[in-house]
Amino acid sequence: MPDPTPHEPSLAEPILHRAARIEDAVQEFREQRARRRGLVPTVIPYTGYGAPGWVRVLARVLLTRRGLASDASYVGVRGWKSFTSVAVDSAEVTVTAGGRSHAVQSDRGGVVDAIVPIDLEPGWRTIKLSAGGSRDVEADVFVVHPDTRFGLLSDIDDTVMVTSLPRPMLAAWNSFVLTEHARRPVPGMSVLYERVLAQHPGAPTVYLSTGAWNVAPTLQRFLTRNMYPTGTLLLTDWGPTHDRFFRSGQLHKQENLRRLARDFPDVQWLLVGDDGQHDESLYGDFAREHPENVAGVAIRQLSTSEAVLAGGRSRAQERSRDSAAPWVFAPDGAGLWTELQRVGLLDDH
Repeated sequence: MPDPTPHEPSLAEPILHRAARIEDAVQEFREQRARRRGLVPTVIPYTGYGAPGWVRVLARVLLTRRGLASDASYVGVRGWKSFTSVAVDSAEVTVTAGGRSHAVQSDRGGVVDAIVPIDLEPGWRTIKLSAGGSRDVEADVFVVHPDTRFGLLSDIDDTVMVTSLPRPMLAAWNSFVLTEHARRPVPGMSVLYERVLAQHPGAPTVYLSTGAWNVAPTLQRFLTRNMYPTGTLLLTDWGPTHDRFFRSGQLHKQENLRRLARDFPDVQWLLVGDDGQHDESLYGDFAREHPENVAGVAIRQLSTSEAVLAGGRSRAQERSRDSAAPWVFAPDGAGLWTELQRVGLLDDH
């Protein structure tokens, strides 16, 4: 079973950053005020993954009026609404599956990310979560078979969804103003993923993004509506940490890539990203550190207008020269499919 903590333990607890202390004080005030108004703890389940003997449980604990997960789905509302929710700090969440129950705890942002020793059969399974006397909610988990040797990992922004995220004003517009109905899918990517998984039955699917957990329901609805395969979302929390004003998106991706290598040491991942942010450098570094865990890298090339908004193009093709795994480049899913066939990562059918 993998280490239940995502980071190495430190010898001393770091001094809490001033911005984080302010955020904690505001969070405590908002939580107390919301409870006085009658709001109750509610578990918002996310899709987890695991292997025989353990599962990685992902969820968030928020205060809602009716205690229903649907109260925090924000269907059809502007993106800013998702950032007004009140999270529950250090909430105890009970995880039940296979006739056993385990208690885990949410972090400062109400996020639960914990390894639980539960033995489930491979495939899609369901676990139950509850907190503070709230009603049980069901969360899906994908249990990877021990014989599985292939996985699909995908970025979201400008890889499956056109967002032009690197431009600050446009990023804010996409995150806080638009509904998921106004976001455009990248042509051919959902078909590409469907074909990849058809050739690798039982492969896990992971979507790794620098987006905040606040927008998880929006992203999930976008992926479902545009027929992307069901998988685990690995997002990050919103706001300052103990040692910096803003969380590092690149560090979040690096840590989760390394964690996947630890969790599934025998799985080789097809890493899919774009050439407008840092995917190519992150994937290149990971491929050098863990060559045994990389089947290949597929980079979606931005259009000229997208590249301008993104602040220019990367030098992704240069990074492929010192990688043992094959790299392919194309502007859409159809092109990447052809390139993956050309290098022998996918069969021609």
